[in-house]
Amino acid sequence: MRTKAKYLWVCMIAIIALSSCNSKKNIVYLQDMAMGQFYPIGEKHDPIVHRDDRLSIVVSSKNPELAIPFNIQHGAYNVSDNGQVTTSTSNNTQEKGYRVDVDGNIDFPMLGLLHVEGLTISQVTELIKNRIIEGDYIKNPLVMVEIMNFRYTVLGAVASNGVKTAFGDRVTLLEAIANAGDLTANAAIDRVAVIREMGENRQVFMHDLRSKDIFDSPCFYLQQNDIVYVEPKYKKKDTEDKVMQYGTLLLSLTSTISTMMWWLNR
Repeated sequence: MRTKAKYLWVCMIAIIALSSCNSKKNIVYLQDMAMGQFYPIGEKHDPIVHRDDRLSIVVSSKNPELAIPFNIQHGAYNVSDNGQVTTSTSNNTQEKGYRVDVDGNIDFPMLGLLHVEGLTISQVTELIKNRIIEGDYIKNPLVMVEIMNFRYTVLGAVASNGVKTAFGDRVTLLEAIANAGDLTANAAIDRVAVIREMGENRQVFMHDLRSKDIFDSPCFYLQQNDIVYVEPKYKKKDTEDKVMQYGTLLLSLTSTISTMMWWLNR
């Protein structure tokens, strides 16, 4: 009798241990990455400009006075009697930036309308730089372009749902989930969607956070206005569902105990 009981308890403990290991494995990020193994990094991230983006654009030159007309949104410029240029900035004007309108254009000083929607930040930088050179305004201008209002949304089975604002324009999918307080216990780790605006359409990209394949996803680096949605494993249950769930669990436990008692008394 004692031998049977010991054997039964050993089997039960083994089953529980195996179940625990299997459950833990299902929630581990990047399971297929090996320690010490090198994984090549793909293309460097270069944010794409979208409608309603606000761009900070600063033009500078060896001769500061030549850049003044291109920086009217960055405050008032004063030239002293000895030719020294000083600025008086205003936070209100600096925060405005250049808004990309519904047609994908910005109205930039001296250069007029520039179509920037769909271009990367590097391409916008080169566009402005080349236009300044072609207009013979500055021979070798320095141009800096940044997105000022980079936002994305995280919804679903995460600790903190809502719209997130990034400092800068480089946010990865993993960073977005971390900023949302990580996944909840109810999260389907293999069903993490990114909904992205693609021109006049929207497209959904699905990700499995257990796999290193997310590094090759076009959505590993988020873009402006992306929506990250983490599917739950199950929907929230109402009171009736919970009663049925607990009743089923109690019936299962009763059946298991009865089977054990029968087996021990054989």
